[in-house]
Amino acid sequence: MIASLTCVIAFFALQTYLSLMNVPCKKYLIAIVDDDESARSAIHGVLRSVGFKPQSFASAEEFLASGLESETACLISDIRMPGMSGLELQARLAEEGCRIPIIFVTAYGDKRMRMQAMRGGAVCFLGKPFDDNVLLESVRVALES
Repeated sequence: MIASLTCVIAFFALQTYLSLMNVPCKKYLIAIVDDDESARSAIHGVLRSVGFKPQSFASAEEFLASGLESETACLISDIRMPGMSGLELQARLAEEGCRIPIIFVTAYGDKRMRMQAMRGGAVCFLGKPFDDNVLLESVRVALES
């Protein structure tokens, strides 16, 4: 019950904040890149519940192939994935001059990864599992950057 109430409060706080900015949530494309389907689905649901337009990808390569980099307002990415890692995706986007604010999520992060991500310009580095409100606050910070 308390968690549900907290989500409702977070929803209204984010809606109020975005309405003060005079920009509807649906205008923001939030890309989710994670090889774990359940993690992608959970993040997608949280973002959609507050009015964002989430788009999910099972890999960094799938995201890059989508051509949505220029439309993406915020990227939420796992660190460890088969193929290109989240940190490699971050480096690739930087090489291409694509300045998407990135929030990293990982179940296996360490201090070195965290430092590399933050030095590369990441907005946030969250350990799985994380609180939905922390994720939504991180998205808010990313959209302000």
